[in-house]
Amino acid sequence: MSIVILVVDDNPTNLKLASDVLECEGHVVLRARDAQEAQEALKNTLPHLILMDIQMPGMDGLTLTRLLKADPAYRSVRIVALTAFAMKGDEQRARDAGCDGYITKPIDTRKLPEQVAHALQRHSSDDCLETL
Repeated sequence: MSIVILVVDDNPTNLKLASDVLECEGHVVLRARDAQEAQEALKNTLPHLILMDIQMPGMDGLTLTRLLKADPAYRSVRIVALTAFAMKGDEQRARDAGCDGYITKPIDTRKLPEQVAHALQRHSSDDCLETL
């Protein structure tokens, strides 16, 4: 069974980099440049994991995460924040919004496959949130 991952990032370089790395690992990758494209993609496919950029034009990633986690159809989808925000409190804000993990940018292409594998293996629970 193929693992389907939705990568949401408004930066074309980050979107391509994360997608290419994950495709090389054998994953099926869907790409979205903003929250609206992500919502459109989710109408047709339920991914195993969403890598969610936090700061995007229009609806930000935390708002979209809250919407998805509030919807029973998407509640079980793992969402990992993919963000350049690495200040004190940023990870907690992502967790509070419903993110199941937190990966900082710039993307480390050597670590990303392991971080994604870890996110996919973890069991969902409120006390199981950690930085990947």
